[in-house]
Amino acid sequence: MQETETQVLNKYSRTLTQEVTNPAAQAMLYAIGMKEKDMDKPQIGIASTGYEGNPCNMHLNGLSVYVKQGVTANNMVGLIFNTIGVSDGMTNGNDGMRYSLPSRDLIADSIESVVAAQWYDGVIAVVGCDKNMPGAIMAMARLERPAIMVYGGTIRSGHYKGKKLDIVSAFEALGQKFAGNISDEDYKGVIQNSIPGPGACGGMYTANTMAASIEAMGMSLPFSSSYPATHEGKQEECKKIGAAMKLLLERDITPKDIITKKSLENALTVVMALGGSTNAALHYLAIARSAGLPLTLDDIQEISNRTPFIGDLKPSGKYYMEDLLEIGGVPAITKYLYGEGLIHGDCLTVTGKTVAENLAEASDLDFDNQKIVFPLSNPIKPSGHIQVLYGNLAPTGSVAKITGKEGTFFEGDAKVCEHESEIIDMLAKGEIREGHVVVIRNSGPKGGPGMSEMLKPTSAVMGAGLGDKIALITDGRFSGGTHGFVVGHITPEAFDGGPIALVKDGDKITIDANTRQLTLHISDEEMAARKSNWKQPAPRFTKGVLGKYIRQVKSASEGCVTDES
Repeated sequence: MQETETQVLNKYSRTLTQEVTNPAAQAMLYAIGMKEKDMDKPQIGIASTGYEGNPCNMHLNGLSVYVKQGVTANNMVGLIFNTIGVSDGMTNGNDGMRYSLPSRDLIADSIESVVAAQWYDGVIAVVGCDKNMPGAIMAMARLERPAIMVYGGTIRSGHYKGKKLDIVSAFEALGQKFAGNISDEDYKGVIQNSIPGPGACGGMYTANTMAASIEAMGMSLPFSSSYPATHEGKQEECKKIGAAMKLLLERDITPKDIITKKSLENALTVVMALGGSTNAALHYLAIARSAGLPLTLDDIQEISNRTPFIGDLKPSGKYYMEDLLEIGGVPAITKYLYGEGLIHGDCLTVTGKTVAENLAEASDLDFDNQKIVFPLSNPIKPSGHIQVLYGNLAPTGSVAKITGKEGTFFEGDAKVCEHESEIIDMLAKGEIREGHVVVIRNSGPKGGPGMSEMLKPTSAVMGAGLGDKIALITDGRFSGGTHGFVVGHITPEAFDGGPIALVKDGDKITIDANTRQLTLHISDEEMAARKSNWKQPAPRFTKGVLGKYIRQVKSASEGCVTDES
């Protein structure tokens, strides 16, 4: 006998099982407005990171309503709940940034908590700013139920005096102000016109990096990462999510079927091809651990070795995420990489189809009429821009962003900063000079705490005209908007007594992306002597979110996860 739609949808229902044994749960569902006819329908949690204080997230609650409409239209019950968000753009350069990376794990924990506690049959996450995406995917990987991520979309570019602008333009204007290269009127003009409305930062920064790669991994619908926030396609995508979730329920397709070693490789291949954020290394290490899959820094390096850098996108290139839609979006790029043997086509996706089946409908890249994406025969760089460096300054690894435009080798004298604010003061006083390797330490996951991004310092360096004249290394992180000769995620971090804690002003440091070595030029004896005199600093926080984070967080080389002993 053929099953009815309701029987099919409830075949794997967790909600229904719970409610049959809990009449109070049914009573409460009546109280929120559900009817008797709704009681045997699957319940889908719709997690929104929407809030009013940030352009990346300001429109997400509205998109969640469209998602709910699509869920309702497909004979399911959509229940919207909220989780937190922290704006990386607004917290960069101040102490609020300490909460950015911890917010990723808070998002994961809160989505897991609500969906598991309420016995929802599936979860749809509507997300915007940088940590929203990995946080949502980490939760989905932990939960054994169908799940889809909806990206809120990229922001449109700003404009001032005929020039396209974005968030990095605002930070670089600060460096120009320090160098006396911009008028007060133009400085204010850049600040007021950089960000015109809703959406995540417009280049291949962390939000767009994670959205594009998660789409390639199969956890969002095709084009989810390509539609700008204000594009009509974004609303249409949200309305289609209900049908996609219905299919996942019918086939009992869960994240464990989609997030695999192969699909992680697909995601990281797209990161490398498009010149994505170094934060992707940190987040995919964490996503893999949430999914119970093996992934190391060396695996990431291997993918970088075999993937040419072909996307001429901000921050190191010319174009914005909004420009990709005009050439076929991320599906066109993934299709090209698949055709060249760099993408696994047999991975399952949230459409219920494989990557190869989805890509059959994608456009082909036209290399004669677009210059955003280069052919593999003429790449920007023959291998990936993300490079994993070791050496006596990073015994357990570090992550560099080497696009090729800043060179592959730098040697200079150390200029040590104990906090990122010091470099801003030094720039203003003219104390950062050509040939310096600026060392910003005590900025790691424990020492920061929270592993702050260094967008304000690096953008100010660029604006001051020193971008190709100095290097910067840190146990903190870099924004996806960072470019220049930079190395972050240095482990062990200074707080744990890593060698970066032992550097002194004037020490010679070599950064060699060819040999992938980060070297402090002092003898082993001198290193040992300095270590014997080192004392671990007191933690900056002992209570609250950050105190808990210091006690729980793993190193950057382990993804900074907080749910492992």
